[in-house]
Amino acid sequence: MVHQETLQFDSRGRGSFNITHEVEQIIRQAGIRTGICQLFLHHTSASLILCENADPTVRSDLERFMARLVPDGDPLFDHTQEGPDDMAAHVRSILTKMDLSFPIIDGRPGLGTWQGIYLWEHRSHPHRRRVTVTLYGET
Repeated sequence: MVHQETLQFDSRGRGSFNITHEVEQIIRQAGIRTGICQLFLHHTSASLILCENADPTVRSDLERFMARLVPDGDPLFDHTQEGPDDMAAHVRSILTKMDLSFPIIDGRPGLGTWQGIYLWEHRSHPHRRRVTVTLYGET
């Protein structure tokens, strides 16, 4: 069986947002017990990550690390059409990724105990983001 849906999320600007619950709901409603879940983000200035879900300081530490690694307004960048965070956001998304895959086990995401699924917004201002969820498996 194959099932596909697209979710929309409104980010509040730069930061990571837990989307695990929304993905779990799609898996549960599709009735797939064993299979693969593939997520794809339709944007070039945000990313998807599996990350620590118990301690939010992990995500804030990641944000500070990324700000040091790829600072907004770096004079290296020519692409600044949408502001000083424009090219930095593109680099950040390429260094992370715009897709994720994980197993579906017993009708649930087969994540580790401390893993959550996060949309990581790299732009300073809020954006509407689309994530397509594709499920392959058996009911």
